[in-house]
Amino acid sequence: MSDPEKAGPPVSVEGVVTKASPHAIEETLERLEDIIRNHGLRLFTHINHSWEAQQVGLKMQEAHVLIFGDPKVGTPLMVASPLIALELPLKVLIWQSDNNHVWVSYPSVSYLTARYAVPQELASNIAGIDNLIDNVVRA
Repeated sequence: MSDPEKAGPPVSVEGVVTKASPHAIEETLERLEDIIRNHGLRLFTHINHSWEAQQVGLKMQEAHVLIFGDPKVGTPLMVASPLIALELPLKVLIWQSDNNHVWVSYPSVSYLTARYAVPQELASNIAGIDNLIDNVVRA
């Protein structure tokens, strides 16, 4: 099996950052959930797309979306730029590709701030997601 870091993500979409996880999917999920809790953030929901597909007789790769944030941080962004509410709270996709590599994908902070014209002084409210995900995928 090739090293996913060297191969790069299997897909690329403008405005989405995808990082390889050296951990199994369950461990990657646990690491993200722990980091969310340890940073005092609220986990609003965990959507298990693969389980939902199975419930209707379909099969798909493992795919989980965790939706989390902090109203104290997100609210000022939505006041300044109401349409960013379409993106908040933040969402992270943890998924497994056909070759069994685990990936973590999330919206790019620079893309969100540009797309929704977030004032520069509020960009830091969501900038922490990069470090948060780096901690999740750290070996």
